[in-house]
Amino acid sequence: MKTDDLIAMLASGPDVAAAAPPGTHWRAAGTVGAGLLASVALMAMLLGVRPNLEQLALLPDFWIKVGFVACVCLAAWHVSRRLCVPGASTRALPLLLALPVLLMWALGAIILNEAPPEQRAELFWGATWRSCPLLIATLSLPILAAVLRLMRQLAPTRLRLAGAAAGFAAGAMAALVYCLHCPELAASFIGFWYVLGMLVPTAIGATLGPKVLAW
Repeated sequence: MKTDDLIAMLASGPDVAAAAPPGTHWRAAGTVGAGLLASVALMAMLLGVRPNLEQLALLPDFWIKVGFVACVCLAAWHVSRRLCVPGASTRALPLLLALPVLLMWALGAIILNEAPPEQRAELFWGATWRSCPLLIATLSLPILAAVLRLMRQLAPTRLRLAGAAAGFAAGAMAALVYCLHCPELAASFIGFWYVLGMLVPTAIGATLGPKVLAW
């Protein structure tokens, strides 16, 4: 059963149904929920919730940040699920992942262009650029473990790609958790440094995928 020939057959066979096994959704919710709770606990222990979060939540930029990260989460989770179903179409998945990022980059570019020249560096670098990607990557680790465990119970065939998708989904969910602490609101900051933080677990997942997802 655990052979490259079987994987290739499942990936290319015309009669394979692109449907997840029964019970997958409940199992996914429980497994990923546990990883997400562990990430929240880690954030609370290491960083804490920002004391002025209520004031930040009154600002439109805060909800633009949260909305962007939430859209990336949904897109990355959908991609991860599709890569666990042999025979499922994946043609549109890169565009699905790229769309929210490109929109945030466009918004950031507009804001930078309209800002006075002396403020542009601050809008891009913020005050936490050194720690932001590392903290997102750290918070993603329990979620990455949960998503990889879930994928291992399913049937991914492109193991490195599936691992990378798991890492990106974990990074996006960790970024959502990190929003409870992060003071940064500029679209140019979020579009670059948050995405960089998501790419760290993506690289980790791509490395681990062939090792932990083989079946």
